[in-house]
Amino acid sequence: MDLLLVNQVTERLKFRKITTSDFEAWLPFFQNPISTQYWEGLPKDPKEACEEQFQRIFERYENNLGGMNALILRTSGRLVGICGLLVQEVDAIRELEIGYSILPEFWRNGYATEAAKKCKEFAFTNKLADSLISIIHIDNIPSQKVALANGMSLDKTTIYKNNPVHIYRIVT
Repeated sequence: MDLLLVNQVTERLKFRKITTSDFEAWLPFFQNPISTQYWEGLPKDPKEACEEQFQRIFERYENNLGGMNALILRTSGRLVGICGLLVQEVDAIRELEIGYSILPEFWRNGYATEAAKKCKEFAFTNKLADSLISIIHIDNIPSQKVALANGMSLDKTTIYKNNPVHIYRIVT
């Protein structure tokens, strides 16, 4: 089953695959130090960090491990963020994660919540998993609020990729 939400829509957003032409539009995410302040292990150079993320996105596409979708504002066609269903391994358990990131200029407009809810609906409607998680750094309160707004609750705290994280979960 394809885990991408290509051509799915919400009230304000359209989902599509990320392409290499999205690189310049996504680069400001890594140029704003607040975007990545919680996550250890990222390259300090914004261009290098963006290149690494794009490489991971395309590897996921190729290996059917889900992936981030570009979130396009329906009114203007602008990229506002990325969101998707990702196959992850947390504490040696294979899980399906809802991941989301929004460009700084579009923060605090509800786009992450809107996109995350669509991912949840898509996953449960298509019976892709019995539960979904979001992996969020313990200090990233804005992302935790998105998970809570998506109906998730704190399941556990653990270490993921050398970062202390909360695992938020929702069960069908």
